[in-house]
Formats: sequence, structure tokens, C-alpha cells
Amino acid sequence: MKALVTGATGFIGSHLTAALLREGFEVTCLVRKSSNARYLEGLDVSLLTGDCSDYESLPGMGGFDYVFHLAGLTKARSEQEAFLVNDKGTENLVKAVIRDNASLKRFVYVSSLAAAGPSLDGKPVSEDVEPGPVSVYGKAKLGGEKHVLAQKERMPYTIIRPSAIYGPRDSDLLVFFKMVRFGMVPYWGKACYSFLYVEDLVNGIILSALKDEGEGEIFNMSDGSIYSSDDIIDGISQALQCVPLKVSVPRFVMPCIGFIAERFKGCSIVNADKIREVRHTHWICDTNKAVEKLGFSPKIKIKEGAKWTADWYRIHNWL
Repeated sequence: MKALVTGATGFIGSHLTAALLREGFEVTCLVRKSSNARYLEGLDVSLLTGDCSDYESLPGMGGFDYVFHLAGLTKARSEQEAFLVNDKGTENLVKAVIRDNASLKRFVYVSSLAAAGPSLDGKPVSEDVEPGPVSVYGKAKLGGEKHVLAQKERMPYTIIRPSAIYGPRDSDLLVFFKMVRFGMVPYWGKACYSFLYVEDLVNGIILSALKDEGEGEIFNMSDGSIYSSDDIIDGISQALQCVPLKVSVPRFVMPCIGFIAERFKGCSIVNADKIREVRHTHWICDTNKAVEKLGFSPKIKIKEGAKWTADWYRIHNWL
């Protein structure tokens, strides 16, 4: 089985690449010239140079049984950059695959729960709910989904909408771990979230590609639990063996925080676009479809996953 992975040098993509190798796949990674391939060192993979946001740079897509598209930006310097990479980049890759690979078994696009948007009624969001993204990132990822769906007659596909993902190599949630270790975390009241440990996600991605039941479907993926903001803080606190002070932040102040963070930190996960998401209190999804159709069965809950993540951060001097 031959697989092409985009975004293989990133957090989720590097874990997926290693998992595919363990499953016996022959893996090729599409990387940009500027990519840092440190997480691919020592892995038996082939490298192709190309940039999904530049159609002319994409090499031939023939000969692959599976294409796993993970290349994207969770934080961008501008709205234009977010759409170029997450929306246009997906359109370009889909066009290249259709151009070169008529025998493809599956195109797996890893989207995001942000593309569906938050729950507005407190009930977990299912795959058949009309999408309502509230951030530029969510709108750009939804745009990517639409490019995949537009070619559903010509390309077998699966779309994955993961909840918040965490684990070793994650630089986004690292910000929150650092806040907890520092002893103070912002607290904007009770909120509910779905989370998923990265190894459980990559297992679900592979499962969705290999299962016939996954073709032509969209799947939410989380660990099946709903965590309050207090649960998340407690899980990280236990992992770091410290008890932080919760600093109350009124919701109406949050846009100002995002604006200031962008001015001082530049391209950071703490930005105005992320604040648009955090202002909503229920980022929760229904995973019954993945469980029933795919046999998706995540193993790691937040306390165990937070400990493993914190341990990795410490070992690699990220904390």
C-alpha cells in the first residue's frame, strides 16, 4: 500500500506518518523546500518537494493508493494566508490528484471541528448539522471540504473533523501548559470541549481510509467525553503537579486580548481569530457515526494524555 502524506512535518502529520509505517504502508511525504523535517529523521520515507498553495509546484500524484491531506495552518498571519493554505491548497491538491491518479483508493482530508462550528444549543454537533464556522480558520477549512465534495463523483474521499487535538509535539496547547506551570490561567467561565489524543486520532484516520464504510463520509472524532474548562485545567495541573490561580477574564475583554497578542507576538495561537472561537462555550461533537461505521475506539482520556504530553514537553525542554 502506497500513501502520500501532506503536512507530514507537522504535529499530527508526523504522528500519522509513523503510524502508517507501522501498519506496513510505503510512505511518501510532500514537503515544502522550507519545511523542517526533524520529525521525519530516521523514518523510512520518501520525500517529494512541492507546495499545496502553488499548483504549479506540485509533482505527479500517480501511483499512490491513498492520499492523506493534513497540510494546513492553525494560525496564520492574515485571512488571505489562512485561505491560501487551507482552502486553495486543498483545491490545488485535489486537482492534481484527479489529473494524475484515476486509481486512487481514498483521499482523506483532515478538516476540523472548527469547520462545523460550535454547538449553539449545548448538544454535541453531528456531521449532518449545517456548518456554522465562527473563525477565519474554520471558514477556510470548510472551504477545503467543499473542494473535496465538489469532486465526489471523480475521487473516493473521507473527511475527518477532529476536535481539539493534543499530545507530544503540539505547540498550540503548549501555551496553556506554560500558563499552568507559571501559576496563572485565564478563566472566562464554564465552557465545554471535546478533546482527542493525537495517537487516537491517527488510528482513526487510518481506520477511516481502510474501511469501505468510510468512503464518501464525514466523521467527527474525539475521545467521546465532554470536558469542562475546569476538567482541562485540573488534568494539566495534575500532570504538572501544580495548582494555578484562575484569573477571571470577562468575555467582552477577550477580543482585546487577541488584538494585543497579535501586535506583540505576531503569528501565535493566541490571536483574534482564536478568540472568536473561544468566546463560544460549547465546542463539542457527536462521534457515534465514527464509532458505529468505523469501529473507532479511542483509548486515552485527558488526565492520562495530559501527563504523557507534559512528560514529552519536559524531556524535550519545551517546558
